Amino acid sequence: MDQLRAYILVLFILASATTLHARDVRLVPSANSPNVIRIVNETIFLVEGKTYRYTVDTPVDSGLIETGLPLNDIATQLELSTGTPFQWQVYDRWGKVKTNGYLKAGDLLHVQTAQHRIKYKIKTVMGALSPQLTCQRETITVGCHEDIIFDFVAGQRSPDTKVDFIIPAGIDVTLDNVFVDVIGRGEVSLRQFSRLGIGRGASHYEDKRVGSVQLSKISSGGHQISFSDIDLRPSNGVDLRLRIRSVVLPQVRNYVFVATYTTSKPDSYTSFQTAMATVSIRGTKRISDLRLVAPKASAIKTASDLNLLSVLQWTTPRNAKKVSLLISTDRGQRWEHHAHLPKYASDYRFKKLEANTLYQAKLVVEGGPQRGESNRIEFYSGPVDVKQFGVEGNGKSDDSEKINAAIALLSRQGGGILSFDKGDFLVRTVLLKSNVWLHIGKNAVLRGLSPMNGPETTWFSDKAYRYGLSPTDTGPYDDPENYLTKQDVGHSFFQNSMFFAERQVNIRIIGNGRISGNGNLVTGDKVMDNVAGRRADKMFTFKLCRNIEVGGFANGLDMWYDEQRDEPYYIRGEGPKDFDTNNVLHIDQAGHFAVLATGTDTIHVHDTYFGQASTDHARDIYDFMGCNAVTVSNIYSRLSADDIVKLGSDCSLGFTRPSRQHLIRDIIGDTNCNLFQIGSETADDITDVYVDNIYVLGANKAGFSISTNDGGTVKNVFLNTGHTGKLHSRSKMLRCHTPIFISISNRGRVLGATVKRFRFKENEKIRDELLCTNVNIGHIENIVLQHVDIAEAYAGSSFRSRRWKGFDGSQGHSAAIIAGYSLPENTAVEGGLTFSLPNGKSNSYITSLKLKDINLLVKGGNPHQSSDYNPPELGVGKYNVKDFGVLPAYGLWIRHARDMSIVDCTIKTEQADRRKAIILDDATHIIINGLESQTVDAYHGIMR
Repeated sequence: MDQLRAYILVLFILASATTLHARDVRLVPSANSPNVIRIVNETIFLVEGKTYRYTVDTPVDSGLIETGLPLNDIATQLELSTGTPFQWQVYDRWGKVKTNGYLKAGDLLHVQTAQHRIKYKIKTVMGALSPQLTCQRETITVGCHEDIIFDFVAGQRSPDTKVDFIIPAGIDVTLDNVFVDVIGRGEVSLRQFSRLGIGRGASHYEDKRVGSVQLSKISSGGHQISFSDIDLRPSNGVDLRLRIRSVVLPQVRNYVFVATYTTSKPDSYTSFQTAMATVSIRGTKRISDLRLVAPKASAIKTASDLNLLSVLQWTTPRNAKKVSLLISTDRGQRWEHHAHLPKYASDYRFKKLEANTLYQAKLVVEGGPQRGESNRIEFYSGPVDVKQFGVEGNGKSDDSEKINAAIALLSRQGGGILSFDKGDFLVRTVLLKSNVWLHIGKNAVLRGLSPMNGPETTWFSDKAYRYGLSPTDTGPYDDPENYLTKQDVGHSFFQNSMFFAERQVNIRIIGNGRISGNGNLVTGDKVMDNVAGRRADKMFTFKLCRNIEVGGFANGLDMWYDEQRDEPYYIRGEGPKDFDTNNVLHIDQAGHFAVLATGTDTIHVHDTYFGQASTDHARDIYDFMGCNAVTVSNIYSRLSADDIVKLGSDCSLGFTRPSRQHLIRDIIGDTNCNLFQIGSETADDITDVYVDNIYVLGANKAGFSISTNDGGTVKNVFLNTGHTGKLHSRSKMLRCHTPIFISISNRGRVLGATVKRFRFKENEKIRDELLCTNVNIGHIENIVLQHVDIAEAYAGSSFRSRRWKGFDGSQGHSAAIIAGYSLPENTAVEGGLTFSLPNGKSNSYITSLKLKDINLLVKGGNPHQSSDYNPPELGVGKYNVKDFGVLPAYGLWIRHARDMSIVDCTIKTEQADRRKAIILDDATHIIINGLESQTVDAYHGIMR
C-alpha cells in the first residue's frame, strides 16, 4: 500500500510538471561522489564492487559489503547544475518503485524540480570507488620556485594497492625532487622509497618494505609515478601525500593532475579518472601565494600574550619597482594603503591591528613580470571571541557545530586564536585544525555532551581482542596482520573523542579555565559494548600531528607539593611557597585518556590540574604512543585510575614507530596504577627519556615503572640527573605498592606475531599458557635512577579509599623489582620447546642499570620463610607487581641483570624483616658500594 501511494504521488508530480528540461538543468557529480564515474546525456555511470568494512558492531564474519551507491546517498553524491533542490524517485527495470538498497544497472532515476523533470538511466561498472585528490594550491605564479603538495585518499581500503599519479607536461619531476609520505610513515624521496622498511614486525607479517615506485615518461609529454604493493588497509587520514619540490611553471595555463588506484582484495578493482580524482592548477603571472603565517610555538605566560602579531608571507616578485600592502576591514569594499614594502621582501609583520577584527589584505606590485594585484586573503586579528560565530555558551545549547565551523574557517584563513573567554560551552566532538589555537579563559568551562563521535570504520574487526589479555587468549594473534588487536581497544580507535585532530600541525589549547568530560567520557575496556553514542573515551586525541601544546599559562616556575595543604604550589626561589595556581588549566572527568597522542611529534603538555572539580571518570592522564620530542612539566593529578604519564609504542597506526627524546619534569599525583610508566605497549623502541622531580602521592602499582613486553628496546632512561633543568628537590615516592618496577616479558603484540600454548613446570607448579614463538624478547639498557626518598611503601593510593588510608596490613607492599625474562627450560616443557626465536636467544637481561643515592624505607615484617620463595617469570599478559607474588627480598629483588651498580643507598624497614635487603638471582657484574641496611648480611646472590 505504501509503495502504491508513493507511485501515485510521483505520477501526479510528473503529470503536473513540464515535460521538457532546459540544457542548463542537469545532474552533476557533487564534490564528494565516489560512486559517480560520469554523467553523459541522460545516463549515469556508477561504479560498484565489494570491500571489507567493519564497524565495532559488525559481526566478525560480516565485513564484506557492497560499494554501490545506496539510495539514501543519491542527494549526497548528485546535485543539480543550478544548485537548486530536487526530489527523486527510483524505479527498477520492471517499473517498480525502489525504496532501499543500491542503484543497479537498468534502474531509472526520476529527478523532479518545480519546473523540470528529468529521467536518467543507470549503468554500473565494476571498479574501485573514486579516490579524492586535492592540492593545497589552486594557482601558482609562473616562473617562481614553489612546492606543490597533493593529498591522495583512496575510496576503499586494500593491501598491495597500486597508485598512479599523472603529472602533466611542463612539471619537472625526478626521483630526487618528488617526496612521498604513505599513511603517515614520514616523508622520503622517491629514490629512497623502495628501501623504506615497514617498522618492527615479526616473521609472519608478509610485507617487508612499504612498497616500490616507478617514474616513467608518457606520450603526452608528462610523467607517470606508479607506486606498487602499498598497504592501504590502515586509514590515517591522507593515504599518500606527494610533494614536488621547487616547481617552476613555464607558462600561463591550466596544469591537470590525475590519480587512480587498483586494489588487490577482496577483488582487483581499478578506479576511474573522475572529477574527484582530478586537480587543476592555474599558472598565473601575478603573485598567487600571499598567505597568513600562523604564530609559532612560544611561551604563553598570560592571556595578554595571546595577542600575537600576524605575519604575511609570499614569493618575492622579480624585478619589481614597487610593492605595496593594502588592507580592508569591510570585505574589500574600500582598500587602504598600509605599508610600502621592500621590493625584495617576502614577509611582513603587522605592527598594529584592531583586535577581534576581520581583515582582508593584498599586494600591489608595480613593474616586473608579476605586476598587478596579488591574491586576496582574509584573516582575524588577535584572539577572536567564539561568540562572534553565534556560539551561545549558555550551558544549555549544543555549541559543537558552530565551534567546528569557526575552527575550520580560521584554519582556511591560515590560522588564528579562538577565545572562549566566558561561558559554559557544551560540545560533542570538536575537530581541531592546523594553526588554530583555543584559549580557555578563567571564566570559561567546556563540557562534554553525549553523543560524541563514534569509533571509525576499519578494514579489520577488533572483536578478537577488546578487553584484556589472559595467559591463554589467542585473540591478538589469530590474524597476524590485524593491527587493531595488538593493543587495548582504547588505543585502537581515535575519533571517539571530545577533541580530535588527525594529521594537523601547530595546535594549542591554552588557558586557565576548565575542560570537563562531564560524565560522558567512558573509562572501561568494554567501551565498545556500550550503546552507540556512549563509546567516546578520550578527551584529546592527536593522531600523527606535529607541534601540539596543551596547558595553562607557563610562568617559568617549578610546581611542587605541600603535604599539609594537600595542594600543589610554585617554587619562587628562597621565598614563600606560591599557592596561586590561577594560571593552570583544569581538566576533569577525562575518560580513558585525558590526552592520547599517537605518532605525534613535538608535543608539550604543562601546568595542568587534574581532578579538582571531580575525580570520577578519570583513567590515564597523558599517554604518548610512538611520539618524539615530548615535553611534560608541572602536572598535578589529584587522583587517577591509571598511569599519569605513560610512554609507549603500539601498532594502532598499522605500523610501528620508535619513540625518542622525552623531557618530563615536576609530575605530582596519586594513581591506582603508576605515576610514570614506559610500556606496557612496546612494539617499537623507546629511547632517551629524561625525568626530573617526581612526587608520588600514592600508586597501587609503581611509582616509576619500565616494562618492555612486545620486543622493543628501552634505552637511556634517567631519573633525577638534571637533564630537564636544575633539580630543585629530591624526588619522593609515598604509598607505592612498589617504588620501582623494571621488567621484561615476551607478550609480542606486534604485526606478524604468533603464539602457541604450552604446559611446563616452574617452581614445582604446572603453568598452562601461551608463549610467543617468533618475536625476540625485548631489552632494557642504560637506566640511571638517583636522588629519591621512598617511604610509606605500601599500595596506599586513595583511588578506592579516603585520602589517605593508613597501612593496616591489608594493602600490598613489595620490594623494588628489577627483573629480566627467560623462557622455560626445554626439559621443563611437555613435549619440549618446539620453536626458537629469530635471534636464537631464550632470555633477555636488564643491563647497565645504576641506582644511586636512593633511600628506601619499607614496611617489613616478613618471616625468614619468604626468603625461599622463587617468583615466576612474567608470562603473556603479565606485567604487574602482583604477578610476582611475595618476594624473597624486602628492599630490592634483582633477576636476569648484568652490569649494575648500587651506590650510596639505604634500605631500612619499619618492622623487623627476616629476608635479605637485596636478592641477586642470575645477576652478574653487580657493584654494591656504600649500602646502608638494617642487616649485616644485606644481600645474597643465587644462581638458578
